[in-house]
Amino acid sequence: MSHLVTILFNIAQMRKYKRTMMGLPYSLLFYFILKVCDVLAAADNETYTTQPSLTTPPENDTGSLLTSVLVPLLVCFVLILLAGYLLRSRKHRKADVNTSDKKMPNGILEEQEQQTVMLLSSSPTVYKKYFPIPVENLEEEFRIRSADDGKLFREEYNSLQPGSIHGTHEAANKEENKEKNRYPNILPYDQSRVILIPVDGGPCSDYINASYIDGYKERNKFIAAQGPKQETVNDFWRMIWEQKSATIVMLTNLKERKEDKCYQYWPDQGCWIYGNIRVAVEDVVVLVDYTIRKFCIQPVHDGCKAPRLITQLHFTSWPDFGVPFTPIGMLKFLKKVKSVNPVHAGPIVVHCSAGVGRTGTFIVIDAIIDMMNEEKKVNVFDFVSKIRNQRPQMVQTDMQYSFIYQALLEYYLYGDTELDVASLEKHLQALYTPAPHFDKIGLEQEFKKLTSVRIMKENMRTGNLPANMKKARVIQIIPYDFNRVILSMKRGEEYTDYINASFIDGYRQKDYFIATQGPLPHTVEDFWRMVWEWKSHTIVILTELQEREQEKCCQYWPSEGTVTHGEINIEIKSDRLLDTISVRDFIVTSSQEKQTRLVRQFHFHGWPEIGIPAEGKGMIDLIAAVQKQQQQTGNHPIVVHCSAGAGRTGT
Repeated sequence: MSHLVTILFNIAQMRKYKRTMMGLPYSLLFYFILKVCDVLAAADNETYTTQPSLTTPPENDTGSLLTSVLVPLLVCFVLILLAGYLLRSRKHRKADVNTSDKKMPNGILEEQEQQTVMLLSSSPTVYKKYFPIPVENLEEEFRIRSADDGKLFREEYNSLQPGSIHGTHEAANKEENKEKNRYPNILPYDQSRVILIPVDGGPCSDYINASYIDGYKERNKFIAAQGPKQETVNDFWRMIWEQKSATIVMLTNLKERKEDKCYQYWPDQGCWIYGNIRVAVEDVVVLVDYTIRKFCIQPVHDGCKAPRLITQLHFTSWPDFGVPFTPIGMLKFLKKVKSVNPVHAGPIVVHCSAGVGRTGTFIVIDAIIDMMNEEKKVNVFDFVSKIRNQRPQMVQTDMQYSFIYQALLEYYLYGDTELDVASLEKHLQALYTPAPHFDKIGLEQEFKKLTSVRIMKENMRTGNLPANMKKARVIQIIPYDFNRVILSMKRGEEYTDYINASFIDGYRQKDYFIATQGPLPHTVEDFWRMVWEWKSHTIVILTELQEREQEKCCQYWPSEGTVTHGEINIEIKSDRLLDTISVRDFIVTSSQEKQTRLVRQFHFHGWPEIGIPAEGKGMIDLIAAVQKQQQQTGNHPIVVHCSAGAGRTGT
């Protein structure tokens, strides 16, 4: 019994520790188990090593009874502790793996990647000096920083101060203003906050969670703001009017991962009144990466003031997790922002959800491109440090930080490739003229830039699985994981969700095309499953079945009657030749869904076995026919294939 008392005393003593028993290390738990073993041994001695007398003293009976009851209870107790500890440890490990689904300590889910990036709460422990990079060294510096999973990018990012040492948040922390902040720790500094004209003398009606941010050389070129809340929409439009802003840059969707990121502060159509500002929709243009909305705004109670035109550019291609796969869309978006903003307008208002992550990324890219053009160098570290003195935590993650470099490198290597139609002929003439100091013409030089783009094999893991490589016509041409076409998985059959096909954006519509290889005999069923599951009504084939005595594509359609591939039945209804295009109509039926669909195939015969078509008329006629078909059937993905699904398909 003395041993039991000792153990119970030890357990009681553990309550003095800060950690609970469920958080004990293994060593302490094993200590208790060993003690229990001692008790059991001692109990054995007390129970069975007695005097050879038939009469046992009453107190020994009591001790034996207590031992027989307490020992099992104590063993169970310790085992429960051990099981609880193991379970808790397992949950912790699981939580660490799934950090992308959890909120950060600041409550912000915005732009958080699988790799958790906490907001810096204090100055970095290690200070490093980062010098400007000459543009000619940018590619090599990007390669070095990207090595080892971006280790040097993380080091550079983590060396940044989180914000101004002397900045204060007195206005933001006033009780009347706290509800106006979307996130409690993303607050504007008093020194750089946008101050509104007070309404009816209200002491706190001058507050909005927004900060002035400098551009490369232009003071207060931007206003970085949080995404408006329902309670702050009136203040947001008041700010637009008072600051004489003409351009709004929106970098978040209204909802992401089922969480509210921004309140819709504009009407879908017609007009709406927000406080004292009437907002009327003038025009909406939807493009693949962004939407352009034009509003006419005017004070309600002051009709003598002329209305103003406001352009909102809403970037819709930022993924829910991380950063865009490529910076091309962002660079085109940035160019559009620069082109629509009037010269003498007020600050460009930029917002995401918190107004620091994507907002900071956009502002930095804009400023450093101006620096590249002016000074032929890049100094991201210093500029981010500078704007963090105007608004804390600008550029929220190391992924955004490395994305800035990626965008700058893209701009340096390839520049602005968009052309006005009016300048196309002149540009073509320049491309066919030999470049100075080069043997090649400009067209060859431009294509050489494309061939230097690195193929990111690490992002092709699914296609490189042995089971899926057998489905590739050309093993070097497989889809990236981020945009591959995914099929429904067949029950009990692995890898049946894979097909060698990729979604490709159109000009106005995302995933407008499916680029794929010519089906192999053992992938025909997958091909028709893809056509059915993704509701495609249009197939474009740019190869003959055989060219130069080599199979380029197997005939995946019936010449007459009906064929069945898995659960898909294909019946040919018509086959007619129009100049260089065969047009075939199929009735496609799913035996599982008991539904039927018309699918039209356009087979272009104008591509020679070697080289390219002699003229563009046949291709233009093909495109016109496909567009007409899409208008009649709805804009579902157009399936386009040649043999490998790259050369002619991409053209």
